Amino acid sequence: MTDKRIVLTTCGSEEEAEKIAQYLVENRLAACVNIIPQMKSIYRWQGKVDLASEHLLIIKTRTDKLAQVQVALRTLHSYGLPEFIALAIDDGSTPYLDWIDDNVK
Repeated sequence: MTDKRIVLTTCGSEEEAEKIAQYLVENRLAACVNIIPQMKSIYRWQGKVDLASEHLLIIKTRTDKLAQVQVALRTLHSYGLPEFIALAIDDGSTPYLDWIDDNVK
């Protein structure tokens, strides 16, 4: 197990996704954020089933930055309840994991 994490969140627009990704990388809370555009999400919200077009953000960070990433998402996000799911990176190439360390401060 490493101290590296993948955080998943979704956004309703490309502009919002880019704004959040830019903030996280510029502030060294993430080494990289991938934006996967135009996915469909079907979910239950406030008692009904909805369908939305969303953009998935895949955020590469470290465990010690998770709280700050979560605060940034709550602050910058337009959703009242933004997705915040952190997945452990059990293993990976040492040079890539070192690169995450070098770029998350």
